[in-house]
Amino acid sequence: MENPAACIEREKMDTKILLENGTNELEVLEFTLDDNSYGINVAKIKEIISYSPVTPIPNAHPSIEGIFMPRDTMITAIDLKNCLQRGVSEAGGLFIVTNFNKLDIAFHVDTVVGIHRFSWTEIIKPDSTISSDSTASGIVKMGDKLIIILDFERIVSDINPETGLRFEQIAELGERERCDVPILIAEDSPFLNRLIVEALHKSGYANLIHTANGQEAYDIITDFKRQGTLSEHVQCVITDIEMPMMDGHRLTKLIKSDEETKNIPVVIFSSLVNDEMRVKGEQLGASAQLSKPEIGELVGVLDNLLIKK
Repeated sequence: MENPAACIEREKMDTKILLENGTNELEVLEFTLDDNSYGINVAKIKEIISYSPVTPIPNAHPSIEGIFMPRDTMITAIDLKNCLQRGVSEAGGLFIVTNFNKLDIAFHVDTVVGIHRFSWTEIIKPDSTISSDSTASGIVKMGDKLIIILDFERIVSDINPETGLRFEQIAELGERERCDVPILIAEDSPFLNRLIVEALHKSGYANLIHTANGQEAYDIITDFKRQGTLSEHVQCVITDIEMPMMDGHRLTKLIKSDEETKNIPVVIFSSLVNDEMRVKGEQLGASAQLSKPEIGELVGVLDNLLIKK
């Protein structure tokens, strides 16, 4: 039988080309913990490797198993079962090695099932009965099975808050003048949505509309177009990539392929901005692309796009 990790790597390479042009699709790697199904966006994954012993770190967070060095690169290993309060993982299983927010992190899981392709319209956002502190960013139904898509950025941020938005960069900007250029924000995480709005307000950007996904943002753009007031309400768009209903790449494609909206700057602000994703964003016409921790860089880009013309 083919090694599961090798099979996943081959399948990932075979299907990647279908997700290059703002199709509003994602590929989800299904994995298990105690026979429960969870998911991660394939775009976050570098590789999947068999479990190997790790070196514990003194006084580390309880969910950090330790560090190891495959191919001379030091990687932190996180016990995902412990993060989800489902006990402690035993030796064995697999490491899903990820890259997001400019970090390489391995998550310890029991088994890997396979890759599934979904439209973002199929991803169900957890409703208000689930705590806002939940690490579930979405749920998708496959037959009689539910796959819980985890918010890995939130998991890592809970372990080490310094991996989140770097608010010290805003303080370093000093006193700022007020700017009333209207900006539309698409970010599905209520936590990050609130932090981005707060950071931009502190930076002087006062005229903000914030939405929970690309579909909500595009509906607002469409409504203002119909009213003939688009330029009064939207002169820049900031968007995440991963969002239910409509992702940021699809939103960018729709904006840039419309004669009435193609000149609106679109800034992609996402934990997924890496070399591969940067190429996709450029092909779609994004004005700038930044990794999500760099909130100070986001303000600098907005300054250049909107003020220093």
